[in-house]
Amino acid sequence: MSSMVASEPNTVAVSAALGVLDEHFRALNARDASALAQTLHFPHYRMGLDGMKIWETPDTYLYDFFARAGDGWARSEFLFRNIVAASAEKVHLDVAFIRYNEAAQTMGAFRSLWVITSKNGEWAAEMRSSFAA
Repeated sequence: MSSMVASEPNTVAVSAALGVLDEHFRALNARDASALAQTLHFPHYRMGLDGMKIWETPDTYLYDFFARAGDGWARSEFLFRNIVAASAEKVHLDVAFIRYNEAAQTMGAFRSLWVITSKNGEWAAEMRSSFAA
């Protein structure tokens, strides 16, 4: 049986996945719903503390984020992004991030697992599992 994941992660895939994360957080912090949607494959899956949420389309994604993040959320930034495994068309990442309020105070730090895939040559996040609300 051959392994689907090389002993050395695919550098092209890893670079693409990290680019998706960078653009996702940039678009989120800019409150740019259109750019944010480009960082996600739809349907998009997120397992959070309240179970599985599936977005069939990007229509409510940003609004739903604001509801989860809570009043006063201003921005989020990475603590770290670690590659767990990578193949030519899929990358698993262990991600930690901080949410800040408008006074630049920490609202919380969270871990999540991201699965970023290439579909028809387009890299985007297909699913996440998060300990954040």
